[in-house]
This record gives sequence, C-alpha cells and structure tokens, in this order.
Amino acid sequence: MFDWSRVQDLIRGIAASVAVISHDEANKLVIEACNEGFFRMIDVNHVCIDACPIPFEPLIPHYARTEFRQKLQECFESGVAQELEQAYDLRDGTHWWRLSLKPFRAVAGAPPIIGILVTGLDITAKVQLTHDLDVSTSRFRSVVHAAYDAIITIDQQQCITLFNRAAEDLFGYTSDEMLGQPIERLIPEQYHPNHPQYVRQFAQSPVRSRQMNERDRVYGQHRDGSMLPLEIAISKINVGGLLEFTAVIRDISDRVMLMDLLQKRAVTDELTGLPNRREFAEVVDKLLESDRMLSVFMLDIDYFKRVNDSFGHDVGDEVLRALAKVALNSVRKAAVFARWGGEEFVAALPGLSAEEAGVIADKLRSTIERQDFQFKWRLGSPVPFTVSIGVSARKPGEHDVDAIVKRADLALYRAKQGGRNRVEIG
Repeated sequence: MFDWSRVQDLIRGIAASVAVISHDEANKLVIEACNEGFFRMIDVNHVCIDACPIPFEPLIPHYARTEFRQKLQECFESGVAQELEQAYDLRDGTHWWRLSLKPFRAVAGAPPIIGILVTGLDITAKVQLTHDLDVSTSRFRSVVHAAYDAIITIDQQQCITLFNRAAEDLFGYTSDEMLGQPIERLIPEQYHPNHPQYVRQFAQSPVRSRQMNERDRVYGQHRDGSMLPLEIAISKINVGGLLEFTAVIRDISDRVMLMDLLQKRAVTDELTGLPNRREFAEVVDKLLESDRMLSVFMLDIDYFKRVNDSFGHDVGDEVLRALAKVALNSVRKAAVFARWGGEEFVAALPGLSAEEAGVIADKLRSTIERQDFQFKWRLGSPVPFTVSIGVSARKPGEHDVDAIVKRADLALYRAKQGGRNRVEIG
C-alpha cells in the first residue's frame, strides 16, 4: 500500500493550494494529503491536516462539489490532466481558483493511477480585472453599435447617468439637462406608480436583459408632452457592487401605425369593408356587460347562388357591396353591422326591443326590394335581389352572444321557409 504520509510531509510547505485525492476501499473519494492552502481555499479551519485521509464529499462546499467530482472522475478514467476554474465564497468575499488535476502514479509513467494531484492558484484579482474590462468594453460597444438608437443608462437610484445624442433627438432634451435627473421625466405620468416596482423586479431577476414590450406597448414622453411608442431593450450590469441599467430605445411610431392597420384588417371584411364576425362578437360582448336592452337581426340574401350563376361571381361581389352600403345608411341605430359570412350579415341594435328592431329590419328589406338606393353597378343597370331577416332580443340577464344570434338565425330560417323577402321575429 502506498505511504501517503511521505506525500503529506512533502506538500505541507507548498504555498499554493495542494491536495492528493484518491479512492478508499469503498471506492469513495478521499483526500489523502493536503496543505493549509487547500483548507483556506475551501474555507475549512476546523480540520487538522494530520487527520487525513478525509472524505471528499462533506469537505467540499456543495455548490462546487459536483463539478470538482466530475473532473476528478475524468482524470481517473482518462489518465489525462484536467483543469477547471471555481469560485469559493469565503468570509472576506468570493475567491476564484484555477485548479490543475494531474494523475498520480506510484511509479512514474506506469499504471495504475493511485491518486490525483490537485494544485490551485488564486486568480481572483485577474478575474476581477477581466470583469471590469468586460464591463467597460461592453458599455463602449453598446454605445457604438447602437449609435442610431437612443441609449440611456440609469443607476440604482433610477437617475440618468448616460444620455446619448439619439436620445436627445428622440425626447427633445439635451444631455446636460437630463444627466442626474430621474428617469420618470421621460415616462408618461400614468405609468409613474408602477415603474419603480418594475425596476426592482428586474434588478432581483436572474435575467440580465429583456424586451420591455414583450406584452404591452411601451410609451415615452417627449419634452412637448406627446406620447412616443417605443421599443426598449434593457440590460443590467454590476459596477463595483452597484447595478446599472442601460436601455437601447427605438421610436416605433411607423411600426405601430402599421400594426394598427393590420389589426383593423384582422377585424374587417375585405370585400365589403364591414366589421367581420370576430369584431361583431367582441362589440356585442361589451354591450352585454350592462343590463341594457339589445336586439340582433340576421340577414341573408335570397337565392344568392342564382345571382352568381346568372351574372358571375364578380357581380355577386357587387351585390354584397351594395347591400353593405345600403344597410350602413339604413341601420343607423346599430352599434355594429357586420358580415357574418358568405351572403349573411348581422346587426346589433342596443336599446331596442325585438319589435322595434323588426320595424328597422323591415324598412331595410323594403328598401332593397324596391332598389331605393344609389349604387354604381358595373353592368350599368341594377341587379335585383331581396333579403330575408330574422330578429331576436336579449333575454333578461342574458350574456351569451351565441345564444342571441342562434335565435335570430332560427327566425331567419322561418323567414326563408315562409317564402323569403320577409322579416321574422324570434
């Protein structure tokens, strides 16, 4: 059996952190020999060096144990030297160590490996210097890379410490006016109460950067008081133990206008320009939040297939557009008149009973039957068509859009069964 005591005497006086680790009879990792530097590295002062061998697992801090163990196993299995860097939390702060692991053999160059010689060098000063350089470089690169975007940095007190020229152009203030000022000067007043909480949450989060418009739009406030829709990427860095927050800000007014346009298209029927089925449901849902009276009618063009078959689909589309135009002019009390789908249309009339809605529906039906409206037809002459309409009213306490529409649809079915070109109240 190898005499580890001779090794212990050898490494006792080495200034660096040194230990020899092997396996005991139960194949558990044990520290066969080490010096005071090794104990200082792992912040242990209650164990005597002469107590070796010492079990590895309970001696090494849990946060460093897994990685250390894996490297030791790799060294035992491969016979190849390994290196790793680890941080250890000591009483005077965090220290970084570079550990070198080398196989230890009883006879040089001959198997088996009886232990791993671990030497450690304290590289805390180098790591801190590298960190400080990285912070400075990162800040500089961010400013240079995003020179066309506004860049603002705030300290932990949420006061501005960096305000670049693009920020001046965006918000209308000079850098001299804003340095040292609270960031709230650039935030609309209605958002002031929640902003400090958002900053604290981000400061405590493990996430180092995020987009501030991930869920809702973000707005800034120009010097003239106008609201600016913004896209903001915010990051945090630790400078001398204090957090700094840097935001890269872009004016997205044009994008917001486009998004609003696309959103409008999402709730608008492209052919007729009327609201679509989704928009109708959303409007009626809001109307149903109150207990106000509400009626709905559903309209269908009679024998619309014959129109398409006789004149073509282009003319059929014109009939749909003509109906949309006359209905919008006739049903002025409707909160919304929408295309339900195909040749079906639907209207919501708040404050009206089924009978009152039925009168309006019948006037619309009569206007269409008599072609009593102006429309520029492609064929030069009007295309005759009629409509059938089903009307229903909200029941007391009812909040289900689908139920009201379904009753109107059933009434529409009866109007068709009754000969078409008529109004039925359900």
